[in-house]
Amino acid sequence: MTKNDNYYAIIMAGGVGSRFWPLSKASYPKQFHDILGAGETLIERTFGRLSQTVPADNVLVLTNEKYKALVNEQLPKVKDQNIVLEPAMRNTAPCILLAALKIYKNNPDAVMIVAPSDHWIEDEKSFLNNLETGFKACEQDTSEEKLLVTLGIEPTFPHTGYGYIQYTAGDSAVKQVKAFKEKPDYETAKQFLAEGNYSWNAGIFIWSAKAIIEAFEKYLPEMYALFNSGYDALNTDAEAAFIAENYAKAENISIDYGILEKSKNVGVIPATFDWSDLGAWGALYDNLEKDEAENVVVNARCIKKDVRGNLIRSDKGKVVVVEGLEDYIIVDSKDVLVIMPKSKEQDVKLMRAAVAEQFGEDLV
Repeated sequence: MTKNDNYYAIIMAGGVGSRFWPLSKASYPKQFHDILGAGETLIERTFGRLSQTVPADNVLVLTNEKYKALVNEQLPKVKDQNIVLEPAMRNTAPCILLAALKIYKNNPDAVMIVAPSDHWIEDEKSFLNNLETGFKACEQDTSEEKLLVTLGIEPTFPHTGYGYIQYTAGDSAVKQVKAFKEKPDYETAKQFLAEGNYSWNAGIFIWSAKAIIEAFEKYLPEMYALFNSGYDALNTDAEAAFIAENYAKAENISIDYGILEKSKNVGVIPATFDWSDLGAWGALYDNLEKDEAENVVVNARCIKKDVRGNLIRSDKGKVVVVEGLEDYIIVDSKDVLVIMPKSKEQDVKLMRAAVAEQFGEDLV
């Protein structure tokens, strides 16, 4: 796929990934780890995927101030001026608007993808084809209220942990979105699948810089006015001071609630590539190759006896011996070892809190 100077990417890399503790810690979150044991961290893999069609100079990374050194180390091709450091946690809308204004100032014809840094995508060719479809649709759009596109994932089972996107049936590659649905209960999710015109909401967005800025001006005018007041400072030495003084004043709201659910022209591309948001250890287990006893082993040199259905992860090359366990998660990090039933993985936050209280915050 050829690169296009009008194509830009925003990689969202500010999250902590707490459900991947003890590997993912506040000081070193999951996007900077090789969770899959694939030889690349998640953010490296995301950058590599996007930079097949987006020039490296056009990739922006949005992250927390304390992760700048990690971004510099793992993504050396990303220029410092393209690393947007958030001085306060304000959800997705403010950082996306700030990045869009930076991009628009640099190139008013820009179209852009907003993508999380920590998702797993197996079929990158299909992903890039969907991305090209979205870019073209946004470039060619002549609507008064400009098109905003999201990539939806075709559901394979009635998942209750994702939001859903309902769309109008038709032959076009970009379907008209009818409604965004909250995470459903199991029966509702089954109904969504039976109806056939629902996608999982993957949080991957495509639009022109002009379109998303105009949407903010219309639907979140106070935030638009706040950040647009510093337009002259963007992409200059004065940018950091403007962000430090003003960023925390922005409303704490997601792009979904703030913009997409209000916009009158949102499209969805029902994508067909294998995808996971890798939200927790169970999702990693589901997406990796298993041995004859349904075990997944990442990095470890493992001796197993009477074990089935386990996820076993350690530092590369460590010898791990397991006997008599079924359906467990075993994760050995530098300073914490966790052994828990897969059915209890939702208790990770409780475990983190207990460890922090008894042994110190530096372990979480």
